[in-house]
Amino acid sequence: MKSLIFIITAFLIIPFHNSPMDELIESDLDYLVEFYKERHQQAEISLEEKETAKALADEMRQIGFEVTEGVGGYGIVAMLRNGEGPQILYRTDMDALPMQEKTELAYTSQLTTMWNGEKVGTMHSCGHDMHMATWLGTARVMASTKDQWSGTLMFIGQPAEEIGAGARMMLNAGLYERFGVPSYGLGLHCNSTLKTGKIGICEGYIMANTEMVDIKIKGIGAHGASPHQSIDPIVVASLIVMEIQTIVSRNIKPIDDAVVTVGAMKGGTKHNIIPDEVTLQLTVRTYKEEVRQMIHKRLREISRGIAIAAGLPEDLMPEVIIPDEFTPSNYNDPELTKRVTASANEAIGKENVQYVEPTMGGEDFAMYGSTKHDVPTVMYWLGTITQEKIDAGNLPGLHSPYYFPTPRETIKTGVKVSSQVLLDLLNNSAGD
Repeated sequence: MKSLIFIITAFLIIPFHNSPMDELIESDLDYLVEFYKERHQQAEISLEEKETAKALADEMRQIGFEVTEGVGGYGIVAMLRNGEGPQILYRTDMDALPMQEKTELAYTSQLTTMWNGEKVGTMHSCGHDMHMATWLGTARVMASTKDQWSGTLMFIGQPAEEIGAGARMMLNAGLYERFGVPSYGLGLHCNSTLKTGKIGICEGYIMANTEMVDIKIKGIGAHGASPHQSIDPIVVASLIVMEIQTIVSRNIKPIDDAVVTVGAMKGGTKHNIIPDEVTLQLTVRTYKEEVRQMIHKRLREISRGIAIAAGLPEDLMPEVIIPDEFTPSNYNDPELTKRVTASANEAIGKENVQYVEPTMGGEDFAMYGSTKHDVPTVMYWLGTITQEKIDAGNLPGLHSPYYFPTPRETIKTGVKVSSQVLLDLLNNSAGD
């Protein structure tokens, strides 16, 4: 039945390509580009998005949304109710990163912050400033065209995406209980290699489960000149690091995806002291739950086995710390992905809608579709780079101090696609 519904509704897409709505977007671009530049200059890091949230809330109130602030930290929820129909969640993240910008743009970030006891710069090097500008532009289009749709828009401004906490914070603050469970959830993310004017999308998994794991390795310390009096935790840790490399290659099915990376090894204070403790910090990326659990199992077995082989007693066995909370994998609902793709084809042309492969990156947007409510969600990639830069090669990636999107064309594409998707979902709700 769902397939039949999609076939029927696919012919009911309401286009605005080269239409009055298309002209509306074009006329709004100068305003949105300026808003983007202001947010880029005033980049606030995770959990400190006070002024950013206020700016978004003020904008949304001016165009007629009912806005609630302080929903999970500095999270905001903006509602626009317009008769009967589905309720659709559209998220933007708001936070920046603690890093010094090196783009040399005329509108480089002006803010600094304290990070790990040091004063550092702040920068929207992951495109959240672009996400906000596109989100605002889409809200302005939808508020201006209320005569063309019915239903409820649930636009949320989310804090703390960069630390994987914001979505959970908003959900724990009663997002769905207070504002209703959406029929669908939508989001976008800047892509640092995709040409502006295009979007990228795929069905199924698009981003991975993201976990941070610590392994505390104990030993018996001694003088560096008397290693025979020690059980050296640096050596034990090194053996564990090397053996961990076999998990993906020898314990995980070749057709399954996984990454286990040791990002830090911390221990010791001086050249000639063998310490009594070393800590490893890992990131683990998976899609499937059974793969995730297998990696947990092998991390514990490998750590314990090497410690026993080194001669450590039971009370000095390594401690593998795996937090209960993690960022789940982003899964693009196949049926909803088809509908989003059809709308994007109409908005910017099929030739500009590109299949993209899943990545092992993480995004806490996944949380909105991972509750007991099982909300279908889709996230798509937004092209941000000119063809000239692509041809030149050596493109800076996300989180690079040199990355920035091409403002005008990127905003235009994001608003066109997101507005078309919302319009079609709101008007083609039969059977949802």
